[in-house]
Amino acid sequence: MVRKFVEKDTKISGLTVVKRIPLSDNRGRFERILCVNEISSWRDRSVKQINRSVTKLKGVIRGLHFQQKPYSECKLVTCLKGSVMDVALDLRTKSPTYGKFFSIELNQNNDISLLIPEGFAHGFQTLSDNVEMLYIHSTEYSAENECGINSLDHNLGINWPLACTERSERDKTLQSFEQLKDKNVEV
Repeated sequence: MVRKFVEKDTKISGLTVVKRIPLSDNRGRFERILCVNEISSWRDRSVKQINRSVTKLKGVIRGLHFQQKPYSECKLVTCLKGSVMDVALDLRTKSPTYGKFFSIELNQNNDISLLIPEGFAHGFQTLSDNVEMLYIHSTEYSAENECGINSLDHNLGINWPLACTERSERDKTLQSFEQLKDKNVEV
């Protein structure tokens, strides 16, 4: 059997870089984004929702978003067009890496996805214009359980590579990490 994916653990337990192995010939390329039987870090999770985002401008920051229990979700995040710096922040209070983040460049050419398990906030900054992202979710969206952390909270130590050109009005009003800790939010 030909391998379609190579999984690499990060320094944060449960957070996995998934390298896709495309098939190529003179017609072009074919690649799987997810196969639940071939990506062991997806485990026995189901696929409940698939979303696509389009961001027009370079420098835009989206996130850091997550859903609270009982709607905590695993995400497989892939950049279909353009380039982003993708960030996952560990919000699992019993984790030795609680409050730490991992970042990686995802782009249309590097065949990398990031598998973000339950208990993490997620966001990204566009490094090019006209970015398209694909998200595969293990849980359906719940507006009542949606939450987030201010992506520009300096206490997180995230060094976004570009000046922020735009954020949504909602993202601008998200709480700091310290405020989240004070509320005992369960992810």
